[in-house]
Amino acid sequence: MPSFLEITLGIIQALMLMALSPLMTGIMRKTKAKTQKRMGAGIFQPYYDMVKLMRKDEVVSDQSSWIFRSTPWVNFAAIGTAAFFIPVFLSYSPFGLVGDLLLVVGLFGLARFFTMLAGLDTSSAFGGIGSSREMMVSTLLEPALFLAIFVVALTYGGTNLSTLVEGASNSSLLPHPQLIFAAIAMFVVILGETGRLPFGNHATHLELTMMHEAMVLEYSGKSLALIDWAQSIKQVILFSLIVNIFTPWGIASSVSAISLGLGLVIFIVKISVFAIFVAFLESSIAKWRLFRIPDLITVAIASSLVGLVLYYL
Repeated sequence: MPSFLEITLGIIQALMLMALSPLMTGIMRKTKAKTQKRMGAGIFQPYYDMVKLMRKDEVVSDQSSWIFRSTPWVNFAAIGTAAFFIPVFLSYSPFGLVGDLLLVVGLFGLARFFTMLAGLDTSSAFGGIGSSREMMVSTLLEPALFLAIFVVALTYGGTNLSTLVEGASNSSLLPHPQLIFAAIAMFVVILGETGRLPFGNHATHLELTMMHEAMVLEYSGKSLALIDWAQSIKQVILFSLIVNIFTPWGIASSVSAISLGLGLVIFIVKISVFAIFVAFLESSIAKWRLFRIPDLITVAIASSLVGLVLYYL
């Protein structure tokens, strides 16, 4: 059984993800603004936006049912629960005893399922468009995600996140060849799961570019704040997975004040650098046409298959 200290550190790691998630969103927005020669809002603007939305009243469509009203809470609860299984600055999470990476993917799927239902529930044309697009993309993304997970699980001997991160931190500095291709596939999947370019564009409400935004267009007030926060948490969870599994340098392996503090600082630096890189990439590419998206996902699937072949060679 995990000790009280380990459980406390696990809770702190989850709360750290939740607290840092709006900051990463602000850093990405600021980076995109700078690359586009704009001043942009401050990196703490997402926190101010959430506080403002929490104070506002909600407007609910009279065509909606309990699904529309409960989706923000289901969404936040599912993704918030997933945060408890993620090793952040320590290579071990005590809650990994009751769930692994497959459970995290399942919780993401539950949140996406209710979000798609909510988009259809209001009888809005935009909600229907966003839900149908999300169904198509998620159907294609999940095989790529599971293949990438399969390659990583074969390399490190399981799907438990603590096992994966500890195995990665104890491996040599030179990465396994198959992990390079799994990282490429995971990166493409992350862009799709978070609705980033070339999959979608969070900065506009144009019909041609909306995907996730179209499903939540009818939300306001506290519900919109919960959905935005949950989306930011999901983004940081995915960022944490890719930096801690594929670049595990600096993560703490022992429970001591120095190693934990150093691990926290290195984690913040790594995830910030990765967020800036994604923002730079978004600024340099355009939104792809909807029917070109499967071509990009095919690249992710092919990359995972190449990694699988390399593992058995």
